[in-house]
Amino acid sequence: MSFRIQALSPAPFLPLFDLDDEALAAIGARRMIADAPHAAPCRVSLADAEPGERLLLINHRHLDAPASPYRGDGPIFVREGVVQAVPAAGEVPDMLGRRLLSARIYDADWMMTDADVVEGRDLAGRLETWFADPAVSRIHLHTARRGCFMATAGRI
Repeated sequence: MSFRIQALSPAPFLPLFDLDDEALAAIGARRMIADAPHAAPCRVSLADAEPGERLLLINHRHLDAPASPYRGDGPIFVREGVVQAVPAAGEVPDMLGRRLLSARIYDADWMMTDADVVEGRDLAGRLETWFADPAVSRIHLHTARRGCFMATAGRI
């Protein structure tokens, strides 16, 4: 059984970079400048912003299944001018591999069947184990400490 980590598409975020600060504030977003290494993980490129890079901090609905009680949203960073990452099968991007993560495991009806905290360096093995269960459909990865959505893992 194998998995692929899936980044967010840049398309919904591209027009937001053209908004002024007042318009961004009106939708609850902020323009930011990364000020430290590994402090602003981009959910489109699946890479940490380098100090000095421009990005947006915006609320994003990461689980939008209307019939699921687990529907949720939260803050994410998106770097300006990046393309969507497409990690290889079984690859864990460094952005995830360096963090303590919370994994939320869902079935096809978006009901949570399991959850755990995992060190990013151990994520590949844990994903393989979870996806060995045919009832597991998707896995959402969040930061363990702040709870922010990071990426989705899917079975391939």
